[in-house]
Amino acid sequence: MNTVSSGVATADLVAPPESHSGSLQRRISWTGAFWVASGVPALVLFSVGAIAATVGKPAWLVWVLSIAFGFIQAFTYAEIAGLFPNKTGGASVYGAVAWARYSKLIAPLSVWCNWFAWSPVLAIGSGLAAGYILGALFPADAAINTWQITLLDLGMIKSGLELRINATFVIGVTLLLAVFGIQHGGILRSARTTMVLGVTALVPLMLIALVPLLTGDLPAAHFQPLAPLAYSDQGLVVDGDWSMAGITLMAGGLFIAAWSTYGFETAVCYTREFKNPKTDTFKAIFYSGLLCIAFFSLVPLAFQGHLGLGEVVTPPVLDAAGNVVTPAVYSGMGVAKVMAQMVGGGAVIGNLIVVMLILAILLSIMTTMSGAARTLYQASADGWLPRYLSKVNEHGAPTRAMWTNLGFNVILLMMSDYVFVLACSNVGYILFNFLNLQSGWIHRMDRPDWARPYRAPNLILGIGAVLGFVNLALMGLGANIYGAGTLTAGLVFASLIIPVFVYRHYIQDKGRFPSTADDTLLVQQGGVSSRAGVLPYLALAAGVVVVYVSHSLAVY
Repeated sequence: MNTVSSGVATADLVAPPESHSGSLQRRISWTGAFWVASGVPALVLFSVGAIAATVGKPAWLVWVLSIAFGFIQAFTYAEIAGLFPNKTGGASVYGAVAWARYSKLIAPLSVWCNWFAWSPVLAIGSGLAAGYILGALFPADAAINTWQITLLDLGMIKSGLELRINATFVIGVTLLLAVFGIQHGGILRSARTTMVLGVTALVPLMLIALVPLLTGDLPAAHFQPLAPLAYSDQGLVVDGDWSMAGITLMAGGLFIAAWSTYGFETAVCYTREFKNPKTDTFKAIFYSGLLCIAFFSLVPLAFQGHLGLGEVVTPPVLDAAGNVVTPAVYSGMGVAKVMAQMVGGGAVIGNLIVVMLILAILLSIMTTMSGAARTLYQASADGWLPRYLSKVNEHGAPTRAMWTNLGFNVILLMMSDYVFVLACSNVGYILFNFLNLQSGWIHRMDRPDWARPYRAPNLILGIGAVLGFVNLALMGLGANIYGAGTLTAGLVFASLIIPVFVYRHYIQDKGRFPSTADDTLLVQQGGVSSRAGVLPYLALAAGVVVVYVSHSLAVY
């Protein structure tokens, strides 16, 4: 652990290996984290259709810009992760330490938002994989695809939203339990499994994406004019312009893409389990970022080049007054069929591609279950979340956090609108990114003499801080494209950390942090000065203003 001497932390960042069952175990190198994080590229399958339906022909540009933003931000996360070799849980945990001296509520908000942003990957992914399985085995009008038991109408949150049980739910839960069984064996088994899934699923996905690029099958009409889509009076899709309405659509695309493209920051979730955190931390996130740049740039480009906007986008559903009840959508269930067409395959090739896509989605579920559970575990160990989450099994896996994560996603899996779930969770993800990008310069000011195995260039650190505000503007402008209550629902769920933290900190811990957290939080003792002064508070105030102003400028 870090030690404090004369007010300066002097961590050597090389922790001794631990093999006892009461804590996480140092069993992987950066390559293990790379393979665990390799599920992130498969997230392109979750929203490539939604973004195409939202933005139109500039959809490919959305993905390129978004992964560029994510890669720049990763350098900040690599630096702050290196400060805490004995912590797990990812950038939100490391960033929370920076905010802890300035507000006891802002710090847990960062961790909470990161968890509820990542966690729904389990529900959305298992639901999508279940849809692939059902679509491959049964006709669309088969009884197994149409039966449903409605449990609760959630129309007060969003029109048409409900909790239901159907075949997708049953298969989705089965897939989640299978992944849980693998995760229960610890990080080393998880890393080995994701390596096999990664090679099996991602290599074919990349090869298929390269086919249109290598053959030149990218008609210019599918990309030009580079203008966001609009709708005619009849609700048909037409080329729009760069008015405020068009800019709002672009912001909505960048907002939802961030949920996928920024996700490789999960590679620094495993600092506590690296054999050598001093060198493994930066390598894990850097090479994961390069992998994501390739996938998030080439796959959407190939899909759009092959399909064209007219085949991707379907008209919205309007009510009697002409208001959009259901936005234009694209079914992710058709991705396998499209990929088979891209390579000129028949039914056999189509079925093989379905299997490959299911494996890719299971890979993303593996990644998320690992990272989200460790975020809950470390937040509990640091005193932000209830104590029971900090228990691990004999393999060093945080099983109680995993069960909590699983239970939450069983509820989400019942929801009828996965895009709405994704958009709401992304409100939390944008808040987390903002807080942690600001934590980079806060750590620099408050902990200038702490050892940093990786130190981001000042310019990159500054650009990352600015991108935090850019992300807030994108959220304010574009979140409600996915439903009128999206931004509000996301902010309300973010606020739920207040009663959770109050229970843990003031009822369970009597207003003090656990002794095991003092070495890094340093809220109750000396060792770290608050050199940042009022700047963190000014950053928060500026962030609120950015969201308010951008939201007021949005035109839907």
